[in-house]
Amino acid sequence: MGQETEQKNALSVKTGRGESYTIYFEHDFGRLAEVLEADCAISGRKLCIVTDSTVAELYLEAVQTALEGKCLALTSFVFPAGEQSKTLDTVRSLYEKLILEHFERRDMLLALGGGVVGDLTGFAAATYLRGIAFAQVPTTLLAQVDSSIGGKTGVDFDSYKNMVGAFHQPSLVYMNAQTLSTLSEQQFACGMGEVLKHGLIRSDSYYTWLIEHISEISERDPDTLLEMVMESCRIKRAVVEKDPTEKGERALLNFGHTIGHAIEKVKSPELLHGQCVALGCVAAAYISFKRGLLSTEEFYEIRDMNVGFDLMFSVEDINPQEILAITKSDKKMDKGCVKFILLKKIGKAFIDTTVTDEEILEAVDFILYKETND
Repeated sequence: MGQETEQKNALSVKTGRGESYTIYFEHDFGRLAEVLEADCAISGRKLCIVTDSTVAELYLEAVQTALEGKCLALTSFVFPAGEQSKTLDTVRSLYEKLILEHFERRDMLLALGGGVVGDLTGFAAATYLRGIAFAQVPTTLLAQVDSSIGGKTGVDFDSYKNMVGAFHQPSLVYMNAQTLSTLSEQQFACGMGEVLKHGLIRSDSYYTWLIEHISEISERDPDTLLEMVMESCRIKRAVVEKDPTEKGERALLNFGHTIGHAIEKVKSPELLHGQCVALGCVAAAYISFKRGLLSTEEFYEIRDMNVGFDLMFSVEDINPQEILAITKSDKKMDKGCVKFILLKKIGKAFIDTTVTDEEILEAVDFILYKETND
C-alpha cells in the first residue's frame, strides 16, 4: 500500500494544465464548508447542489446545513434517480434553473451523489456559460474510487452510454466515508468491482491486500474502507495524471468496460454498471488466459474473487453475437478496431487492438451461465 506524503487524509491531483485539485477523505461533512472556502472561495459565489432523489433523502439536508450562510446563495436541483435520467433533457432542465437563478461564470455546482450525478453535473458545469467550476461529493463506493476523479463527464445519448461528454476537472473532491454505510449490498459490490480492477491493472500488492482484508471490507470497517478508497484513488491518480484526456495510458482504466458496457446495454436496469464491468473483467481476463498471459491459477482466482466480493462471474440470457455487435459501436474503437485492455499478469495491463471476433465470442460464451458452469 502507498505511503501518504501529503497532508493527512488528502491527495493532490495534477490536471495536466499546471493546475491541481485536492481529494479530501473524511468521515462526515464537518469540513466541507471549510475546504470549499479554502479551495474555491465559496463566500463569493452562488452554489447549486445537484443530486438525485435517492441521495437527496439521505444527505441533502446535511449538506445544506453544512453550507448554509457560507456562500452568496445556496440552491439545489434534484432529478429522479437512475441511469435513465442521465440525459441531455435533464441537463437542459438544470441549465434552465441556473439561467433563471442568474448563475454566472464565477458561480459553481456541487455534485452530491453517485456516478450518474457526478457525470451529469460535471458535463453541465463544462458547458454552462462555456464552463463554470464544480466540486465532487461522491456518496457511492463506485463514484469515490472511479468516476469522481479525473475530469471525465458526460451523459448518455439514446442507448449509447456516455456518448456525449467533455473533460472538465473538478475544483475539489470531498469524500465522506460514512456514506458507504447506507449503500445496498448490490451498490457496494458494484464499487468493489472497480476496486478490484485497480489492483488487476496496476498493483498486484494491492490486489493481494484486498484478498487479505476481505472480511473487514465485507463488514464495512470504516478504517479499512478509508484505507482502501485512498489506495484506489492513488492508483487512479497515477494513471490520469500521465494521461488527463485519455490519449494513451488512461485507457487501461477501461479494463472490463468493452464487453461490460455491451452487457449493460442489454441487461440494464436489471444489472448495474459495476456488475456488468465485473463480468467484462472476467471476460477480458479469460482472453488473457487463453493467450497464455495468465496462468490457470491466476485466472480462476480473478474469477472467484468476484464471488468473494458479491459479484457475478456469469450472466444469463445474453446473445454472444449481439454482445459482439455492440462492441463495434463502442466509443473506444480505434481505427475500426475494438480497443481491448488485457492483462500480462495480475497488476500489469496493456492496450491491445488485435482481439478477434472469435476471441470475443468465446469469452462471452464463457461468462454465459450454463447449468454445468463450474
